[in-house]
Amino acid sequence: MTYVQDIFSVLSGNAVGFVLGLVGGGGSILAVPLMVYAVGVASTHVAIGTSAVAVAASAATNLVGHTRAGTVKWPCALVFALAGIVGAAGGAELGKLVDGQRLLALFGALMIAIGVLMLRPRRSTDNAEVRLDRTSARRLLPLLIGFGLVVGALSGFFGIGGGFLIVPGLVAATGMPLINAIGSSLLSVTAFGLATAASYSFSGLVDWRIAGLFVLGGALGSLVGIALGRKLAGHKRTLTLMFSGIVIAVGSYLLTATLR
Repeated sequence: MTYVQDIFSVLSGNAVGFVLGLVGGGGSILAVPLMVYAVGVASTHVAIGTSAVAVAASAATNLVGHTRAGTVKWPCALVFALAGIVGAAGGAELGKLVDGQRLLALFGALMIAIGVLMLRPRRSTDNAEVRLDRTSARRLLPLLIGFGLVVGALSGFFGIGGGFLIVPGLVAATGMPLINAIGSSLLSVTAFGLATAASYSFSGLVDWRIAGLFVLGGALGSLVGIALGRKLAGHKRTLTLMFSGIVIAVGSYLLTATLR
């Protein structure tokens, strides 16, 4: 059973990494369902804690690439992430108090909501010069802190990276271009994942062997996804629509399976 579980851990990591590389985000929301139904992690809470480790590692790897490309607006990203860490820590503690089946049902509902949001075209903004400084702090700080706390709490509660919540949160708070929001969001995804993983780890709810295999599989899957994504660059919208359909379908399955 251990060998079979190891194989499915790597394959599940492959799937998440492939989607992240191909579509540019959202793959981490599949991590918890894969942990439960493919890898066979018996406890929902262990699945959440373990997937948080994998999500944080994947986001950190992608953050390096965006930093080199200069797409990260660090002051805005840091404030959002710091506020989100507080929210993620609180959300993780609350999530551990909720029954595992009920948590999966809520997670399914969240997947459906995110899948529907992904159907909406992303719009870039014109404020490419936005920055957090003494002049803009009075306007930007409350928005960055507020959005960061809420998104961080959801991320910690469900054990997801939250990229598809963080990106629109950063855009709404600052009006930064989409490419900068994507790059800046990775700092928060990494931070939220680490905060959630630490909370669950202290409670003994992380399977480190599975987490390591999942991360390894994710790294390999990302390479393939990125390579294929470059070739299919002209069909990104179609790929995103297909993935949103998968997210909605998996969310619907979780919701119906746990509410029977």
